[in-house]
Amino acid sequence: MRYQFLNYQKIDYVMLVDIIGPEGDQLGLVPLSDELNELCDDIIHNEETRVVILKGSGNNLFSMGTDLIGKVSEMEGGLWEKLLSLAESIARIDRPVIAAISGDAIAQGLELALACDMRIVSETSRFGLPQIKAGLIPWDGGTQRLSRLVGRGKALEMILTGEMIDAQEAFRIGLVNKVVPGKDLMKVGMDMAQEMAAKGPIALRYAKEAVYKGMDMTLEQGLRLEADLYLLIHTTKDRLEGIQAFREKRTPKFEGK
Repeated sequence: MRYQFLNYQKIDYVMLVDIIGPEGDQLGLVPLSDELNELCDDIIHNEETRVVILKGSGNNLFSMGTDLIGKVSEMEGGLWEKLLSLAESIARIDRPVIAAISGDAIAQGLELALACDMRIVSETSRFGLPQIKAGLIPWDGGTQRLSRLVGRGKALEMILTGEMIDAQEAFRIGLVNKVVPGKDLMKVGMDMAQEMAAKGPIALRYAKEAVYKGMDMTLEQGLRLEADLYLLIHTTKDRLEGIQAFREKRTPKFEGK
């Protein structure tokens, strides 16, 4: 399917999603939201996709939210709901999602990156949620996902001051997973994605589910969820293939069954 604001390419078991717009066009975010939602639905139902990389053409994708600050109050209800759905489309993907960030990640752009599972960034990238400076608060999950990722204290500092941090500080607090030279960004991201994609796809999905759902449970409930998902894996062909490959000292060939 052809999209106006998205390009996508499947490389083995890795889906590379490239957001190519809009830049500086608030209304363009509405069709982008629809396209992203539709593509994410397709990814969820495509068993051949095991890992997703989200990137943007140029350096402005993850800072696109700055264009909306100060204009949000003028938007009608329907448009507002569309804007809220950008990060949620990514967050509901049930397999690993890597954000490859070549430029800055600001406002709703950072919130989109927070909806991914891992973030690989350029050495020159900066990060911030400056909505408070316009009398607003983050509107696409920033108050919830940032605090779960870096802790309440640092999240409050970033949100209440609206100040930017650089890539090294983002790495230090756990906001990003890797800081690399810009020229190596996609190679590092693809290497990580392909390494994960070689693992059992059912195990990848269940491990992600255990972590995310467990965070909203008590420890006892989380341990029970982990045990239940572990037992479910024992009913799969992939589990038998993993054992057989280990015994034969070869690379397993998982089928997601």
